[in-house]
Amino acid sequence: MNAPEIERREMHRTLEAPGERPGGQAVWTRRTFLHESLLKGSVGAAAYGFFPLINTLDVAHAQAGPGFRFAWVSDTHLYPRELNSRFVEKTVRALKEVQAMNPPADFMVFGGDLAQLGDPVELRLGAELLNEVKIRKVFIPGEHDWYLDMGATWNRTFGATPWTFDHKGVRIIGLDTVSHAPDFWTSRKMTPKERMGNMATLDGTLGGAWSAVGTKQLQYLNSTLANWPKDRPVFIFTHTPLYEYYPPWNFWIRDWRDAHEILKPFSNVTNVHGHTHQVLYNEIGKVRSIGMLATSWPWPYAPEGVPLLTKPMIRADAGDHFDGVGWSQLTVQTSGRVDNEYKMWRKAVFADAPDDSGTGDNRNQVLSPRIADRL
Repeated sequence: MNAPEIERREMHRTLEAPGERPGGQAVWTRRTFLHESLLKGSVGAAAYGFFPLINTLDVAHAQAGPGFRFAWVSDTHLYPRELNSRFVEKTVRALKEVQAMNPPADFMVFGGDLAQLGDPVELRLGAELLNEVKIRKVFIPGEHDWYLDMGATWNRTFGATPWTFDHKGVRIIGLDTVSHAPDFWTSRKMTPKERMGNMATLDGTLGGAWSAVGTKQLQYLNSTLANWPKDRPVFIFTHTPLYEYYPPWNFWIRDWRDAHEILKPFSNVTNVHGHTHQVLYNEIGKVRSIGMLATSWPWPYAPEGVPLLTKPMIRADAGDHFDGVGWSQLTVQTSGRVDNEYKMWRKAVFADAPDDSGTGDNRNQVLSPRIADRL
């Protein structure tokens, strides 16, 4: 049995294990991996890890309808242009590629962390760049957009969250998962810049478990879905993952169980999120989550708590600032199939040596699954 066949069987055993799963026979395919392996006549790369370019998910519609597709861009982390032109260049490239989609996307989601330090200069620059995309755009904030002025500039420029709309048989909801940090700044008499500086790192020492949906949005989510048929698709856009991936880096929302309880009656729920700057796929009950690339830089996987089937990342080329980053195109076909295509900017997506994937002698990418998956 060859390596791709072993890989397929492993995925089948995991995704089709007993218990609740998202409806529509959810499948995670790795077509690009298999295609490239056949072209190059080599399957050894599977041992070292790879970045999947295409995830394919089936979403069963209650009734057939016209297909559509949309684009996701997030985590641009813009500084003022004169301080960091590289992040601007990558944002421009992503937005030009979105605008050039043929046929065009029905809409584009910007998934947060437009700015790096929440400076109105950074947010105005982002708004200027986003204005070049002429299709419909919807926005959710990231923590980097929020904590300088507590979201005042963001809301004034891009509108408040949460929001919802229906599109061709799918209920689409955008949630703010970043504005719920416990107040650690007032008692310390921090300036807005000091507060933002603390929130701009993965160190949650002061900010604590800041990522959450919050009571009001949980009520909003419940009321928004109250009249939606349980077998029809629901897409939820969040900046942070809608499950417990790696809490020490706030790669989660602290009230994710409450959110999942609301979503439990629905058979087809897809959460698309940013923040982690990496390719991720996970299922909890009937909710599937897809992590998106950043345009700024790729994060490594968290040292523990990774979803099942996660492969070590290929080490990004430090000499190429376009390496390991990109955006995503999601296509909802008439049949109900949803293709998520990562538009990653790298010429090769396969490691052909252990050192390339960070799994050599230094063992700096030893991955440990979530506790729930180890039990």
